[in-house]
Amino acid sequence: MELRHLRLIKILAEEGGITKSLERLYLTQSAVSHQLKDIEERIGTKVFHRGKNQWKLTEEGTVLYATAVKVLTEVDTAVATIQEMRNGHQGTIRLSIECYTTYHWLPSFMRKMQILYPRLDIQIIMEATHKPLPKLLDKTLDLAITSDPIEDKNLHYTELFTDEVKAVVSRVHPWAKKKYISHGDFVGQKLIIHSYPLESVTVYRHFLQQYDQELPEITAVPLTEATLEIVKAGMGITCMPEWALKPFSLSSDICFVKIGKKGLSRTHFAAIRTEDKSKKHLLDFIENLKEEMTQ
Repeated sequence: MELRHLRLIKILAEEGGITKSLERLYLTQSAVSHQLKDIEERIGTKVFHRGKNQWKLTEEGTVLYATAVKVLTEVDTAVATIQEMRNGHQGTIRLSIECYTTYHWLPSFMRKMQILYPRLDIQIIMEATHKPLPKLLDKTLDLAITSDPIEDKNLHYTELFTDEVKAVVSRVHPWAKKKYISHGDFVGQKLIIHSYPLESVTVYRHFLQQYDQELPEITAVPLTEATLEIVKAGMGITCMPEWALKPFSLSSDICFVKIGKKGLSRTHFAAIRTEDKSKKHLLDFIENLKEEMTQ
């Protein structure tokens, strides 16, 4: 027996027949009669004694009515509770990611979130890309995704995922035959980054900066497609994780090489202000984000 059947029995019993029940059931008289007949055939007994002016529950119908009241009350309570929970998902989330090349997954994720939480307003603040944590602290942002957390009691971090940044080179580049590259290999190379400042570039901040040596020639190219074409032509190298290039048409003309003997790994975090730790719409957004990024 379905919920609609229980609801029909409950309303018919409360209204004392079909005529007064039609408005609450949003059904025609024939549809109600058909459904009631179907119920009685399923259980093998009558539910109502049908009088001319008043319908009364049979003994079996009384059992079904009591069950309908109990079940439907619990269902309605559950629906109301869920609605209250969904209301906790309303609000605005202004977010930024510290690296432009990782923005490609956001549109599909935002579409998913709009379906799940239609009252959630998600805004991408591109101008905060290079300084997401300061912008989070000054309340320009509500959430920042970073791989460079700072110690600050006013910030709360949730680990999202770990990836590895690799050198991306042409198949004919000398690095293509190496198991890994060392810091000295960068000298004399043309390194293509997405944008300045240099301190926001992972390979510089977590690898090259620690060595007292000549830096490679550095050029900023804001378009990943253009960077890949330059790399394929053997006119430079770039550094980024493999997953960040999935949206682009990669060919056998390029390959990925480990940076350093142990590799250049980084952990990404979702950062919010500590004062916002109890905001349900932020916490659930982060949980969905973590699930999205680890698929």
